[in-house]
Amino acid sequence: MALGAPRVFVSHLSGIAVFDPVGDQVGRVRDVVAMLRVGSLPPRVLGLVVEVVSRRRVFLPMTRVTGVESGQVITTGVVNMRRFEQRPAETLVLGELLDRQVTLVETGERVTVLDVGLTRIPSRRDWLIDKVFVRRGKGGPLRRRGETLTVEWSAVTGFSLDEEEQGAANLLAVFDQLRPADLANVLHHLSAKRRGEVAAALDDDRLADVLEELPDDDQVEILRKLQDERAADVLEAMAPDDAADLLSELPEKDMERLLRLMEPQDAAPVRRLLTYEEHTAGGIMTTEPIVLRPDATVADALARMRVEDLPSPLAAQVYVCRPPEETPTGKYLGLAHFQRLLREPPGTLVGAVVDTDLRPLPPDTPLPTLTSYLAAYNIVAAPVVDESGSLLGAVTVDDVLDHLLPDDWREAAALEAVGAAGAAARGTRRNNREAAGGR
Repeated sequence: MALGAPRVFVSHLSGIAVFDPVGDQVGRVRDVVAMLRVGSLPPRVLGLVVEVVSRRRVFLPMTRVTGVESGQVITTGVVNMRRFEQRPAETLVLGELLDRQVTLVETGERVTVLDVGLTRIPSRRDWLIDKVFVRRGKGGPLRRRGETLTVEWSAVTGFSLDEEEQGAANLLAVFDQLRPADLANVLHHLSAKRRGEVAAALDDDRLADVLEELPDDDQVEILRKLQDERAADVLEAMAPDDAADLLSELPEKDMERLLRLMEPQDAAPVRRLLTYEEHTAGGIMTTEPIVLRPDATVADALARMRVEDLPSPLAAQVYVCRPPEETPTGKYLGLAHFQRLLREPPGTLVGAVVDTDLRPLPPDTPLPTLTSYLAAYNIVAAPVVDESGSLLGAVTVDDVLDHLLPDDWREAAALEAVGAAGAAARGTRRNNREAAGGR
């Protein structure tokens, strides 16, 4: 079933192969990890339990699943090989939800769960369990008796946890639709105790997104409250530059301990970023821009730009380099802007449309020079290249703004928004009074 298809049932996922983008098999799906929520809210699907070649079972976040089709799962790339350990707030769908006795809300009848359906919210990265396939009647081990039917998740009870047992989940249910920046603002204004509870209840990817939007003090406070293994998982889910910024706020021994717990392929770019001064191109850059070889096509470039999770500034251009394509790359040849790519036939090689006039920046470029560079050339990202000509990463305009704005800009922006909302409300009330002939 294609990623954009409306639904896939869990029973169809069991045992299917998982492949990386180049077609190499990573392992096989053994279970699905979900988080139950209060009331009739459908559970969020957090990821898959994948058994790799060594028979180790690892966790694959749903945010790294790009396709579920033709009896296989396609991932975005590297899979964290740390052994999967189920957390208290997590539920294994195949192991714990199937064959459970639940109750139909409308009739009060007890039914048996045979399967559940997963659906992806088109406008977001989230997957939810929205359908339940059940059997009426007692039935036997071969399930040959009893009527079967598919109902909405909200049509049955017996799955969701009681509200008094949910703690921070009640708050999460209220703010589930918030963007990371808005949820970060909510967390910032909670008590330290409540902030820790909410952070503990968030899944790794959601918490990573929120941490990237929080002030440094809040980031450090939350990270210190997490178990070391969980903290390392969250750091792996963060953008390398944001993870490096956070780790730089910790004492040396704590920073090194967490780096050792991270997967080597995730820790390596973070360690590299930590070697640069904070307010320089090297200290601000991300190590994960779109890198292509000169023999890649325009179609290849546009496909990479269309990846949903890619931040907009990084999707504005591709960087053309000799192999290897992971940073630090081979020789940097230039970049290709997305507007130029849109004007070219899909089969055109990106090497033929490279802009070589835009000089790259050395990693020690100071922040004022970097800011002037972006403004002078009207671009949203700039290549960072070392003395040997290898691309190290790219500096994006959003990261530059983070370093230019005052430390309390998030809180000031939130207060300004509240003030604007209050002014609008007062204006509405005044207009209503005037329309009624009052003062």
